[in-house]
Amino acid sequence: MARRILWASLALAPTALAARYVFHADATTLFVLSALALIPLAWLIGEATDHVAEHTGAGVGGFLNASFGNAPELIIALFAVADGLPNVVRGSLTGSVVSNMLLVLGAAMIAGGSGELDARSLKLQLFTVLGALGLILIPTIPGLDGSRDRHSLYIVTIPVAVVLLAAYVLITIRNLRIHRHEDRRDPRTSAWTMRRALSLLAIATVVTALISETLVHSIDAFGHAVGLDEFFVSAVIVAIVGNAAEHGGAVVIAHRGNMRLATEIAVSSSMQVAVFVAPAVALLSWIVGRGLPLSFRLVEIGTMAAAAAFATMMIWDGKSKRWEGWVLVAAYAAIVGVYWVS
Repeated sequence: MARRILWASLALAPTALAARYVFHADATTLFVLSALALIPLAWLIGEATDHVAEHTGAGVGGFLNASFGNAPELIIALFAVADGLPNVVRGSLTGSVVSNMLLVLGAAMIAGGSGELDARSLKLQLFTVLGALGLILIPTIPGLDGSRDRHSLYIVTIPVAVVLLAAYVLITIRNLRIHRHEDRRDPRTSAWTMRRALSLLAIATVVTALISETLVHSIDAFGHAVGLDEFFVSAVIVAIVGNAAEHGGAVVIAHRGNMRLATEIAVSSSMQVAVFVAPAVALLSWIVGRGLPLSFRLVEIGTMAAAAAFATMMIWDGKSKRWEGWVLVAAYAAIVGVYWVS
């Protein structure tokens, strides 16, 4: 019954788009419809990824889920740059890294309970996030004095972004090689074919991007209506809804008992945002508007580093425990509190 409801609720996506482009609904209505529409889309991406993993194994499955799930994040960021909202972009990137490492990973551990994790793969990706933050300090430190959006900082950002993208390619290749020799069971008889699973992943990603873009255009007015500032909206609300695919998918997959895939999704997504999405947005930003410097506030760098450290401690022994999931979620709640007062 639940699956039928989820399949039927996919109709919320065209409803939200029609409300915006045909009926020109108000911002609050668009926000609610878009947020609801993202729920079944997140389930569909998680479902399709689970079927892909039947053929590829957890490592490649987690990589594909993070890749498809982060496509909307990249698109949302470019729309925000075009709209002249650099602080929203940096805030949403920060929130995405933090929420995936703490909220999504923690929720997956809570939903899945005890289980085996691929500690080697997860550690590699978490250390990569910390390394990326070290590089991002290069344009961040001079940005602490004066405007963070001045052109000179963008010039400094360009080589940093190139190095991050090169590192992403190398790390991804190495990480996929780690999983190349993992034990794989034969796909279950009810598993979708690879073509069907990948086709549904692609379609769901495109629709998710459209819905996310609609939500972002309405979220500013919604934030003003409820009295939330720009940074909190971008770092918490935009980050969560922009990554709804990973959030929902990881929890659903963990609940089914596939903790290796669920944790790969959460951590791979954070790594991709830090090492791929952020530099890609920076390099592409000049096409849609002014160049976007990767010059973050110290509270943003600090919370991302703290999230990576917390996540590393929780996965260090290669075991998932439900109480560790609660610790990660509590850490996320504490960071949200920091964002509230910052």
